Amino acid sequence: MSVSSLKSQVEESQQEQQETVSPALAFSANDFASLEDRILRTIELVKRERQARTAAEERALHAEARASEQESVVDQLTQELRSLQAERDQVRQRVERLLAQLDALEL
Repeated sequence: MSVSSLKSQVEESQQEQQETVSPALAFSANDFASLEDRILRTIELVKRERQARTAAEERALHAEARASEQESVVDQLTQELRSLQAERDQVRQRVERLLAQLDALEL
């Protein structure tokens, strides 16, 4: 084999590699711009979602704080209700005793 035949084989091999690699790596300017736009839109979407998540977490913390405040009010109202129910039972018993005494007088 001569040097010139080896050179031609190497050139043919390189040419074949370039032909097979070139279509796979060839991005047009429009394809690149489209990819860039998609990446920028994705970044904006991630930013908005992070802001929305932060706002939702703040609202959740605020709601939890209000719920714990309301819990003490509910406990206080429950205690007051029980007290009023006990007082109502005492008044009912007194009224029943008075009515029983009135019935005894009418006999």
